[in-house]
Amino acid sequence: MDTDALIEWVLERSVNFASEGEAPPLLVRAIHHAVFPGGARVRPRLCVAVAAACGEPECLPIAAAAGAAIELMHCASLVHDDLPAFDAAELRRGNPSVHAAFGEPIAILAGDALIVMAFETLLREVASAPATCMRLSRVLAETTGSPRGIVAGQAWESEAIINLSAYHQAKTAALFVAATMSGAASAGMDPARWRALGIRLGEAYQIADDLRDVLLGEEALGKPSGQDAAHSRPSAVEAFGLEGAFKIFSHAVEAAAAAVPDCNGAPFLKQIVAAQAARLVPKSLMQRVA
Repeated sequence: MDTDALIEWVLERSVNFASEGEAPPLLVRAIHHAVFPGGARVRPRLCVAVAAACGEPECLPIAAAAGAAIELMHCASLVHDDLPAFDAAELRRGNPSVHAAFGEPIAILAGDALIVMAFETLLREVASAPATCMRLSRVLAETTGSPRGIVAGQAWESEAIINLSAYHQAKTAALFVAATMSGAASAGMDPARWRALGIRLGEAYQIADDLRDVLLGEEALGKPSGQDAAHSRPSAVEAFGLEGAFKIFSHAVEAAAAAVPDCNGAPFLKQIVAAQAARLVPKSLMQRVA
């Protein structure tokens, strides 16, 4: 089964549902712009990988639907992050950000619509398994709102004193937790055992993002660089320096591999962790600090 294609199919189906009938044309175009072309689809692919490691092939369509819902929520967060009230970013994934392309009012509404679409996707695609749908919806809600979801993560940026650990866990780790827990739930396993893996992966991803924000330019990132310094945001680089941040990143990757619960696919998942680490912070980037 081509699970990447399945994830994209669910995303296209969800966007098509939001575009039916008398939907406002600008909103439809903005939603499509926010979702396609996508980035690496790290979170939905992680969700499916966990499901594959835990269960049988039959669970993968549910995992793909759960992963697509998480990706829609991620896209919503990017639309809102880029708004003038927050990052005022004109570029995302190498293209104009949604507010740059369609204006701020439509961008706000597109982000709101994507949040609703995430839950609609679960309700539509997992309707035949209501107990699983309920578990997946609860995981997504908890990792989206407050106190530990992405909304809380964005809100930390408005505080006078920022708890760096709480900020990073909510801003970045939350949807990694959603991915690992949803993958397990899709396979009928206890999602709680997979929370720690999501937290550790999120920590590694955030530190990598902090490093890339300092070391890479706009063309390589596909978005503005130097944003942490420009917006006076706390980061691992600011707190520990480049060398210290690299060390913490390496420790976070090791902790993520160690957090993979015992399951048939544990070796496969540990390989994925290593591959993602190499993709996010390649040796060439490390050598710039050495």
